[in-house]
Amino acid sequence: MQCLNNLLLNTDSYKASHWLQYPPGTDATFFYVESRGGVYDRTVFFGLQAILKEYLGKPISHADIDEARDLYAAHGEPFNEDGWRYIVDRHGGLLPLRIRAVPEGTVVPTHQALVTIESTDPQAYWVPSYIETLLLRLWYPVTVATISWHAKQTIRQFLERTSDDPEGQLPFKLHDFGARGVSSAESAALGGVAHLVNFMGTDTVAGLLAARAYYHEPMAGYSIPAAEHSTITSWGREHEVDAYRNMLRQFAKPGAIVAVVSDSYDIFHAIHEHWGKTLREEVIASGATVVIRPDSGDPVDVVHQCLSLLDEAFGHTVNGKGYKVLNHVRVIQGDGINPTSIRAILERATSYGYATDNLAFGMGGALLQRLDRDTQKFALKCSAARVNGEWIDVYKDPVTDKGKASKRGRMTLLRHREYGHFKTVPVPAEAATLDEMQRPAGYDDAMVTVWENGRLLRDWRFDEVRALANAARL
Repeated sequence: MQCLNNLLLNTDSYKASHWLQYPPGTDATFFYVESRGGVYDRTVFFGLQAILKEYLGKPISHADIDEARDLYAAHGEPFNEDGWRYIVDRHGGLLPLRIRAVPEGTVVPTHQALVTIESTDPQAYWVPSYIETLLLRLWYPVTVATISWHAKQTIRQFLERTSDDPEGQLPFKLHDFGARGVSSAESAALGGVAHLVNFMGTDTVAGLLAARAYYHEPMAGYSIPAAEHSTITSWGREHEVDAYRNMLRQFAKPGAIVAVVSDSYDIFHAIHEHWGKTLREEVIASGATVVIRPDSGDPVDVVHQCLSLLDEAFGHTVNGKGYKVLNHVRVIQGDGINPTSIRAILERATSYGYATDNLAFGMGGALLQRLDRDTQKFALKCSAARVNGEWIDVYKDPVTDKGKASKRGRMTLLRHREYGHFKTVPVPAEAATLDEMQRPAGYDDAMVTVWENGRLLRDWRFDEVRALANAARL
């Protein structure tokens, strides 16, 4: 939306007055981002680079300042016109900030600093606070990547138990169906690419575009021809089998995969009669893998029944781990899928001897929309300010909610080079920069400077991000 392109208006109204609220003599501030806990005990850090490239790479202009000045005057807020004009004149409109962060794709326990933001010009000490609203939206791609990653760990566990090729199967086991269920195209892009950190199956085209635009990835994910209810039911109930036959003739080629939603009327009749009898020989002769998609009912029961009926019709082989792998056909469940139902479906299938090879999942609203900032309790807080030449700790510690206590002082995140665990540590007040800080034995700095004074200093490629996320295990 073109009306949202002014960075000075990409904030909360009350931020416009905050430059007047710091103590006299303040000339620097330091902020950090963390997950204060939540549903999961660790998060997959992802998405900061996309936000930085999209919003902070374009210099602000005097025209932007004019627009913001007039809007805030009418809105009832003071506005730091002189401060912003200084940034345009002194810094070419690029924000004097230093942003450090863990590498994208890193899996970090909660309650650790993930990002730090600090001012770099004494005349612009108030800028980190002004962009809190924008930067804290990082919670969204991080949380999507985290949900997807934890689902991946569940699926991996079942594949390792039941499949002869767990790592080969894993990348396509959870497909993103979420584009229509999100609130905006930007959400589809950021959420879609966050899921692709962990998997390679998607129908969210916007996620592919985000991977290309922000992470140098020409093609981050893949899809297959698939039916929807309209393309099946348009044939009429009496010609349901003809709709399925058309899918075979259009798309079922040797080595191909085609998915056909089959619950428009009666999924069990469709499998037993249409797929299992009328079309059985055509399926086998096609050389394709036909993926049957149920889309209603109790996911655990329906998937189990579908597997059993397909087994009766097409038979199975037994793999090296003693589990049944269906011949010619598979099942994808896309209705009612979330991390809990994935585990329940796999537990049922495994208990009846079916390998996880037989199943894939599609996840929509629960992947890209059924989450909020409190899913992982994300916060961006000021932790230090330099006042009259001395750094002081800045923190909150509300008596009514100790879970909202914030960290103090300048800080960085360390990682033990042998054991891999993380530790957020303070930077001593006497250290002018993080480079002057002495680190504990065995630890390396887990953060790198990714952005400084309008320049991207570390440009992550998507394959690097994926490698880091994939290397982590529960």
